Amino acid sequence: MEFTKMHGAGNDFIVINNIEMKIPEAKLGQLAEKLCRRRFSIGADGFMVIDSAEYGGDYKMRFYNADGSFGEMCGNGARCIARFGYENGLAGEVQQIETIAGMVTGYRVSETIYKIRLNDVTVKKSLEIEACGKKYDCMYIELGDPGIPHVVLKIDGMTFDRMEELLELGKALRNYKGFPKGANVNFYDEKEDGSFVAMTYERGVENFTLACGTGTASVVVALKERGRTDGKDVPVQVPGGTLTIDIEEDGVYLSGPTEVVFEGYVNVKDIVK
Repeated sequence: MEFTKMHGAGNDFIVINNIEMKIPEAKLGQLAEKLCRRRFSIGADGFMVIDSAEYGGDYKMRFYNADGSFGEMCGNGARCIARFGYENGLAGEVQQIETIAGMVTGYRVSETIYKIRLNDVTVKKSLEIEACGKKYDCMYIELGDPGIPHVVLKIDGMTFDRMEELLELGKALRNYKGFPKGANVNFYDEKEDGSFVAMTYERGVENFTLACGTGTASVVVALKERGRTDGKDVPVQVPGGTLTIDIEEDGVYLSGPTEVVFEGYVNVKDIVK
C-alpha cells in the first residue's frame, strides 16, 4: 500500500489516497491502529484517508486517531491533507475539504505554509472542574457539528518540560464525567512578553502531541472570550513549533508549516492479520 508521511508542527500523519485504492471503510479503523504504532509500523498521531467527495467538495477527508477511533476532524491534519491534495492534483490553491464535522476550506499560502478555515465554534461555556484534588476554571469549546470537544485551562508557569507532570491531570480531564464523548485537554500560559504557549493532551492518542490545530484554536477562542487577545493573527508556541490563529467575522483560521517527511510502501498483510 502506497502512503505519504507528513507533519504539521510535529503533529504527524499517514496519508493515503483511497480514491485509487478503494479500501473498505470497515477496515480503515483497524488499519489506522496498526499503521500508527510507533516502532512496530510507520508510526503517527493519526491516519488520514482521502476519498471521493459526496457534497460538492474537492474530496472527502476521513480522520482516524492512533488508537483506531474515528475523529470528527483534525486541524493540522487538514492543513497537511490540503498540501497533499494540491501537490497530487486533487484540488487547487483554494480547496473544499469534506469532513464529518463539516466543510473545511484549505488555502495554499506558500510551498510549505497552508491555512484552513476551521469548523465553526458551536459550543462555548465556562466550567469549574474538580480533578486530581483541585478545582480548575476551564472553558469547554466544540468546533463543528458534530463538534470536536476541547477543554481549555491556564497553568501558571507552564513550560513544555512539564508534560510528564501534567499527564495525570490531562488524563483526568480527558475522561471527565461531564464530557460524554471525552475531550482534548489544552493547557496554556501567557508569558511576560504577552505571547502564548500551549500544549494538548489528545483524545485518541491518549498522550500529549507536539501540536494540535483545533486545540490551539480553542485556546485562542478562550483567550479572546477572557479579553486577553483580539484574536487577530495570534501566534501560539506549541512543542513542535508555532501555529497562528486568526479569528475573523466569518470564522476561525489556522495556519502553519507542513512537511512531507517521506513516501513509501507498506506491507499491509504483515501488519493487519
